[in-house]
Amino acid sequence: MFNLYTMSIKKIIAVVSVFIAMVAQAQQKNKEILFTINDKPYYTDEFIRVYNKNIDLVKDESQKDLNNYLNLFIGYKLKVNKAYKLGLQESESYKSELKNYRNQLAKSYTTDKKVTEELIQEGYSRLQKEINASHILITCEENATAEDTLAAYHKAMAVKKRLDSGEDFATVAKEVSQDPSAKENGGNLGYFSAFRMVYPFETAAYKTPLGKVSNPVRTRFGYHIVKVNDVRPNRGEIQVAHIMIMKAKEGEDQEKPKKLIDEVYAKLQNGEKFEDLAKQYSEDKSSGPKGGVLNRFASGQLSSEIFENKAFGLTKDSPVSEPFQSEFGWHIVKLIEKYPLKTLEESRAELDNKIGKDDRSIRISNSLTDKLVKKYPIKVQKQEFKKVSDAITSAFFDKKWELPTNKSPYEATLFAIENKNIKGIDFLEFVKKQQYQNYAKQDLAKLSNQLLDKFKKEQINLYYNDNLENEFPEFAHTMQEYREGLLLFDLMEKELWQKAKTDTLGLKKFYADMPEKPMWKPRAKAILVASTSEKTAKEAFKMLKQNKTIQQIKDKFNTKENAAVQITEGVYENTDVALPKGLPFTAGFHDLVKQGDFYTGTQILTILPASVKTLDECKSKVINDYQQYLEQHWVDELKKEFVVKVNPNVFDTVKAALKK
Repeated sequence: MFNLYTMSIKKIIAVVSVFIAMVAQAQQKNKEILFTINDKPYYTDEFIRVYNKNIDLVKDESQKDLNNYLNLFIGYKLKVNKAYKLGLQESESYKSELKNYRNQLAKSYTTDKKVTEELIQEGYSRLQKEINASHILITCEENATAEDTLAAYHKAMAVKKRLDSGEDFATVAKEVSQDPSAKENGGNLGYFSAFRMVYPFETAAYKTPLGKVSNPVRTRFGYHIVKVNDVRPNRGEIQVAHIMIMKAKEGEDQEKPKKLIDEVYAKLQNGEKFEDLAKQYSEDKSSGPKGGVLNRFASGQLSSEIFENKAFGLTKDSPVSEPFQSEFGWHIVKLIEKYPLKTLEESRAELDNKIGKDDRSIRISNSLTDKLVKKYPIKVQKQEFKKVSDAITSAFFDKKWELPTNKSPYEATLFAIENKNIKGIDFLEFVKKQQYQNYAKQDLAKLSNQLLDKFKKEQINLYYNDNLENEFPEFAHTMQEYREGLLLFDLMEKELWQKAKTDTLGLKKFYADMPEKPMWKPRAKAILVASTSEKTAKEAFKMLKQNKTIQQIKDKFNTKENAAVQITEGVYENTDVALPKGLPFTAGFHDLVKQGDFYTGTQILTILPASVKTLDECKSKVINDYQQYLEQHWVDELKKEFVVKVNPNVFDTVKAALKK
């Protein structure tokens, strides 16, 4: 039964899960005080909401009665009041768990779901293809000044003009690209798919037509000019094993690696196991001891395109390659498994997670921030802003700027977000942290305005997050349920559950006073002999009739690899499903009965009549009953400790409304 008033931690989770899933009930416009506890009011809207939410989950019909339900609800609130009175809300573990839960719950309110869905769709669409692209990089720091950024852009545009005039991309890349690898590869990055490159670069690659060159695109590394060399369907992921012989070093026999890999391949052709040969011969120290097995990979994830192409070229009909040479040596590759792309729905959670860790998540946060900027207009106090701006010096760029020693001049309000005042000193503390973000040297006035804009957006998002309870009633209700549920769990653990488990004298007295104690049904002490083979079962059961021991029977029929006979000895109630159906409940041997896949013979040694269970035999049930007993008496005590006043006229109105 769902019971809001006696919670285990699983029930707390159930409360929260159900509550999140439901659509918030409409609140009464004119809510009234239903009852008070020590003059603290509890309103009709909460009672109606909780009753409607829980009513379908309650199996005990008596609890659906509104009078009984009100008593339960009051009992619940009495326990919450007791928890606060004991100061359980001050527990660090309670605060930490509540904070963690709120952070998780807030995520669905602090993202733009529309933009998130667009990014999921976009990411999945891009994953269907692999791009082979080259690039030329003109570096520019992420926080560079406008002048430095413009200079880098003009340099990139000059390169673009050379390419547009017909110069060879690889040649120009080797000459001007500031990506060190371009000297060797002419800027070619090989094949890649979505989520492998920084988002702006990925977007440029997927939007540039095959064979064409993009305009300069800005990333945190600088400006890139991208050329798309090839587009092909995504090959998915693959797992392979390989045997590798490293290429010969300078001065060594250059033919030796080829001869050795050919010898290994011949052994493979003669039937020797790939895994054993990998362990014996492979010079890849990380995979060799594991039989050559590599982790799953996709195109572009390994440093050898030759190796990737050979691996993806393998099939179930042709799972092992001939020896081939890569940049690192000679290989033989064996296919283990190919993993095609998942469907969108299968990929959705993974894509959502990747988006959250990727540059593209900025689109989500920016979208929400743009909405919040319109929702919470800010007016900066110019005089106060000049004051804090003047306090920022060029030491900022060297990460040596310190807050003013005298902070009192900066205690005035810099701006307000609704009823929350943000002081000048708050901005200066933000500035102190920002100096470690590698801002390029620039005019201090421009820097101050840049930092202020960033600070305002941060504060707007913080205010929105802190204000979710006021903004969204369903969020507030969920947090209240979880807050009270956690307190109640701690309280019940402290006041009842531990006592029921450790109060041995109280438990014994409760058991002794029980008018109807738990009972054993008629039982039998018996030996069961079972096997899926009728012949084996008969032979084993015959040995039991010959007074052979259980161990002797097991030794005859069972091995380490195969347990042909199962023999169990125990005490069974007459309704125990382990006993064959229709078994005569009398002492002696009872012939084989086929039940499911097993043939079972039974020897009943002794019949035990129905009897009262001892405390040890039913301790868990008695503890549970004792807990309920303690709780009922405890609630009665709480009603004496706190003053409860119910408004009967208001309750009559509630009953009439709920019965409609």
